[in-house]
Amino acid sequence: MSRTLVIVESPAKAKTIGKFLGKKYMVKASMGHVRDLPKSQFGVDVKNGFKPKYITIRGKGETIKDLKTAVKKADQVLIASDPDREGEAIAWHLQNLLEISGDQPCRIEFNEITKQAIQKAARQPRLIDFNRVNAQQARRILDRLVGYNLSPLLWRKVKKGLSAGRVQSVAVRLICDREAEIQAFEPEEYWTLTGLFVKTGHTPFEGKLVKHQDKKIDINDKQAMQEVLDSLKGAHYVVAKVVRKEKSRRPAPPFITSTLQQEAYRKLNFTARKTMMVAQQLYEGLDLGKEGTSGLVTYIRTDSTRVSASAREETARYIGERFGAPYVGRETAQTGSRKGVQDAHEAIRPTSIYREPDQIKGYLTNDQYKLYRLIWSRFLASQMSHAVFDTTSVDINAGPCVFRATGSVIKFPGFMKVYTESRDNDEKDEESLLPELKEGEEVEARKLTPKQNFTQPPPRYTEATLVKTLEEKGIGRPSTYAPIVETIIKRGYVVRENKQFYPTELGDIVVSLLKNHFHDVIDVEFTAGMEEKLDEIEEGDLDWVKVLDDFYWPFNSTLEKAEEEIGHVQVADEVTEEVCEQCGRNMVIKLGRFGKFLACPGFPECRSTRPLLEPVGVKCPRCEGELVARRSKKGRKFFGCSRFPDCDFVTWDQPSKVKCPACGDLMVEKKSAGKASSLRCINPNCSHKLTPEKKPAPRKKSTGGKKATAK
Repeated sequence: MSRTLVIVESPAKAKTIGKFLGKKYMVKASMGHVRDLPKSQFGVDVKNGFKPKYITIRGKGETIKDLKTAVKKADQVLIASDPDREGEAIAWHLQNLLEISGDQPCRIEFNEITKQAIQKAARQPRLIDFNRVNAQQARRILDRLVGYNLSPLLWRKVKKGLSAGRVQSVAVRLICDREAEIQAFEPEEYWTLTGLFVKTGHTPFEGKLVKHQDKKIDINDKQAMQEVLDSLKGAHYVVAKVVRKEKSRRPAPPFITSTLQQEAYRKLNFTARKTMMVAQQLYEGLDLGKEGTSGLVTYIRTDSTRVSASAREETARYIGERFGAPYVGRETAQTGSRKGVQDAHEAIRPTSIYREPDQIKGYLTNDQYKLYRLIWSRFLASQMSHAVFDTTSVDINAGPCVFRATGSVIKFPGFMKVYTESRDNDEKDEESLLPELKEGEEVEARKLTPKQNFTQPPPRYTEATLVKTLEEKGIGRPSTYAPIVETIIKRGYVVRENKQFYPTELGDIVVSLLKNHFHDVIDVEFTAGMEEKLDEIEEGDLDWVKVLDDFYWPFNSTLEKAEEEIGHVQVADEVTEEVCEQCGRNMVIKLGRFGKFLACPGFPECRSTRPLLEPVGVKCPRCEGELVARRSKKGRKFFGCSRFPDCDFVTWDQPSKVKCPACGDLMVEKKSAGKASSLRCINPNCSHKLTPEKKPAPRKKSTGGKKATAK
């Protein structure tokens, strides 16, 4: 009996696919990449057409031996690595290592791991796509040219252990530039005036002052605010204009890689790395009991919102059955039309909309269920009809002032019956209903509330907003966002506190050095332009060697010049009052992989280190010690008693200075994705809960061309 060998990347995928193909197929896993450039040497012959020196990855010997044995037993070999550039390169490396003829169609690909998709792909093998392979080779070699030349320069000029990357350095620059903008920002005062109005027999409603003396409101100090209030003394409040409109809101498109990472961060508090890890599990397939093993979502590395006709038809049928015909979307799915979209794969969607999250919840981990429900809901909503609102805008004249009140009510929920997209600034859509008002009608101003505000600097990047910015600026591609974030934190260039990125002194120094001497490497537009060239290589429009040649030789000249011009950059350590127990020197603060720690400046003669205790201003609930912030071995912050090991009290939650009003014990801050934080008592016999009142954020204000955003 003839047998076909199918090679995939992971054992989980092999297990799923093996069940779909039957006994005529053997399915083996390559365990990811099998060949790469060597770590211990440059590995690129720049004088010979940038010829790469590939070696077998350490530890892959047994895997390759097993695959070669399987090839000898097979009549046909099909390589089913992921359907992207990286997967194509893996397929090419396997073809070479396993000595499969180059003119033999051995490559298959599929967008979802379902029985129908796998069986169809197995019947349609093709040749290796060398344009894709060359695009991936160009990216890998570009990163090697930059990293293996710039990093040693940083070691010599700044400190050992640093790294510079073609894309990661641009991400650090974005964070440093934002921090500089925040530090240089000068807040400007402005005032707002809110009126509480009443129509007899109706619920009060609010209106904002929008004009004064026929000019757009611009009140910059308390005196100007008082002048406005004085002008309103004895004024009659008369409805001048009522505008009623019907407005519709369209659903968000289905997820692509970047928007999935952003929304999972906002709604589920998942990092980009965690999102991709869990999404990979959903893609590769899970055991669903009687239904068997199946992939739950389509391919997770995509930049297109395109949806197949069959998926649209199935979803429209489901929506009609579940919600009724009015909820079925009348428009075709949005497709990736913005610049730089490769559109190689569909959007991220469930492989079957009929596989509802709650039906399979018992077969999934908690994280898998949460992410699958998010993907399922987003896709379902994207195929539903628009939400429709009845909106009303009312202008109220009072002397020289005009107040405006707005309200809206949902007329038809449409997609909002299933899902609404989160926003980075946590603003919520407030629905309010105004009373029936007519032009010329007088209302009572029950209260006027002036409020002092200050313009706010742009917010620091969170993981979600950084990924969004990288995507919008064309930096990196879907598979690179999570590794970029992970690398810049690991290298100590940025720290993440309260979900926001702050540049470290080291990050500022490296970015400043690269700006001064390697402007192109760290330039946003240059990096985005290089991504476009890689796309053109994949399309067959550019020669990959020429792209490398055009980049490398000017870069090499700049490198030689920088070697001569840059002196040694001293990163001074912060000296503390803590004394080394072994030699008596004052210890200094060092930055390690998991944050700051104390170390003896006498290294290497004295290697004494200890954790850097960060007091949080709260007493330990078990003893008289102070609670301090610490880091776990994985870098996660927790809080414990300064008297450890005599006192072993620890908590993952931020301690609060507020004592429990019920029992007087310690309260900690509890955070839930998509919900306001709350304070909870740690006493298991009490568990009292407090939800702090959320203060409204200042509104945006234009300040003479200076961009100001509300925090």
